[in-house]
Order: sequence, then structure tokens, then C-alpha cells
Amino acid sequence: MHRITILGATGSIGESTLDVIRRHSDRYAVHALTAHRQVAKLAASCIEFRPARAVVGTAEAARELEGLLRNAGVPTEVSHGEAALESVASDAGTDSVMAAIVGAAGLRPTLAAARAGKRVLLANKEALVMSGRIFMDAVREHGATLLPIDSEHNAIFQCLPADDPRYRAGVAKVVLTASGGPFRTRDPATLHDITPDQACAHPNWVMGRKISVDSATMMNKGLEVIEAHWLFGAPPERIEVLIHPQSIVHSMVAYMDGSVLAQLGNPDMRTPIAYGLAYPERIEAGVSPLDLALAGTLSFEKPEMARFPCLGLAFDALRVGGLAPAALNAANEVAVEAFLDGKIRFTDIARIVARVLEKAPQGVADSLGAVLEADTAAREAARAALGKLG
Repeated sequence: MHRITILGATGSIGESTLDVIRRHSDRYAVHALTAHRQVAKLAASCIEFRPARAVVGTAEAARELEGLLRNAGVPTEVSHGEAALESVASDAGTDSVMAAIVGAAGLRPTLAAARAGKRVLLANKEALVMSGRIFMDAVREHGATLLPIDSEHNAIFQCLPADDPRYRAGVAKVVLTASGGPFRTRDPATLHDITPDQACAHPNWVMGRKISVDSATMMNKGLEVIEAHWLFGAPPERIEVLIHPQSIVHSMVAYMDGSVLAQLGNPDMRTPIAYGLAYPERIEAGVSPLDLALAGTLSFEKPEMARFPCLGLAFDALRVGGLAPAALNAANEVAVEAFLDGKIRFTDIARIVARVLEKAPQGVADSLGAVLEADTAAREAARAALGKLG
């Protein structure tokens, strides 16, 4: 029985992971579940899957969860806080860790899982965006297995040859596809009037509000560009982004002989999740088979940087390197939160990130302390930029 810990169990990735586990209860068991504040939702999953441990964000949430589980007769051990998250991520009782906490909050527990030598199913892109070298070094040094769960990186992983320099040398570039979000064809001059609800109405995927806004600005794709750099050793000039509105081709690998390999499928995160859980096997994921005749035309186009300035900012941060990607991520998190709270306009997100990057701290991301200091400094700079916008 393979034991799974899910960091971020109440989000869309966490729920999809539980669905795949539910379909294969003969081979997978849930060891631990975590959530920040969605206590009732977490309690329901604990009652169904009966994990050994559960972690929430605060003492108050822990007391609430303990009460709900006690009334249901579920003996799950409940704890709270950052140290508890790192503890369950590295717990000897778990075999695989689904890292699905959104944002910088997922960095420490995901790194703890890597340092514990776990199979890390990486859905938290910030762990690589903020501290790519540190994270990849931890994976190598501690014998962890790293499997990308983002649909794009999972697709590239499936299309790459064996992890042998003789074969990898034939790769010309990796191509990340993007839906283009809800504003792909909208006049850029009207984007300042976008509401949070409009930005969160993704045409193909059901996601949380923060990542939905990132998809609308294409910052999500920019973060994936940085993630691809670390996962696959690709320099910026060998990473391409193409808009593919149908979200059928999840990404591609182009080879020097002119071949292009692509992974296709219906847009459902259970496919890459099932691939990560069972790798190198394939298991049923609950996803309907792809009918290409029904899918019809598959189209591709280059993204307009004038429409999606956040994508360009991410490429800039990758080229600068060092602590710039951590600053990019931190500034974006502050700006997106302000937009969702109605404090700034949609177009202000890119403006704030650009201002922070102009003054981002220089240096090498050679320690977790340096990364977290850069993260804090960038958040302060982003909040200052919010004030200047009025």
C-alpha cells in the first residue's frame, strides 16, 4: 500500500488527487492531509480517508477540526502551523508527497519532503521559482524522486527521452502551451476594467482564484517558464510559449532532427496526477478518452507581450537569475491579492511587479535564508507600490 501525504488537500489539485486515490483504494492510502483554513472541507476528507495526521494553519482551526473529528469518531492526530507542515511532509509514514499548496507558503514543506528523500509530486511551482537551485540540489543530494504535476511540465516530462545526456543533447527546445485565459481576444485597451470574477472565469480549467488570475495575466505561464528551466535544464532561449486555446496539447518537445513530440488529452488534472502517483505505470484516472474528431481544429499562436506583460516580466526575471524570480513571485502574490480585494485594477498587477523587479535585490539564491529575505523585501516593495498607485 503506497501512502500519500497531500499538502493543500482542499484545493483543486488536492481534491483531484483524492479522487484518483478513491478509484484505487487497493493500492493507495492517505497518510496525511493539510489545509490552511477550510476546516469543514478537510474534516470531510479526514472522515472518508482516515489519515494518521492532519495539519491546519492556526490553533483555532486545529481546535475546530479536532472537535469535528472527535464527534465523528476519527482518531486523526491534528496539529497546526509551519513546523507541523514540514513535519508531515518529511514523515517516515509517507511514501509520496503531493505538493499542492499555492504560493510561497508551500516552499518550506515541499523542500522538507525533498530533503527527506520522498517521491515529490510537484504542483507547487513556487518551490522552483523561488529557490530552484536549492530545491534541485536537495532532490539530488537526498535521493528524492521529483515528478512534475503541472499539466505542461508533466507533458514535457512524458515527451523527453531517457535521462541520458546522449539523448537529451538532441532536444532543441521545450514548448509550453497556454490557453490564453479569458482575455485572449479582448482589446488590451479595455483590460483595466476587468473585475475579479471576470478574471477568475477560466474557459477550460476549474482552479482557485489566485491561480485563475495568474492564468488571465499569463504570469502563471511565466512562472512555468522558470519552473521548466530548473526541471529540464533549459535556458530561456530554448523555452517557447504558444497559446493553444483548446487546451488539448498540453506541451511539446522539439528535437534537432525536426521532430516534435506532444502529449495530448482532455483538460483534466487527474491525468497528470494519476501519472505521478503510478509512475512509471499508467492507471485509470477517471478522465474521458480524447476524441480528436470531436475536438476539431487545434490552433496555436504566439502570445502578444503587450497583452500579457507579466509573461515578459517572468522571462526577464529568469534571464537576470539569482533572487529576481523570488522577487517576481512575491510581488505578484501581493498584487494579485490586492486585485482580488478590489484595491487595484487588473492592469496594475503587471505595473507593480515591474516596479519591484526594477529594484529587486541582487545576489545569488544560494540559501533558503537569502531567498526568504528577498521574498520579504519584495513584498514590502510591492505594498509600497500599492500605496503610490493610490
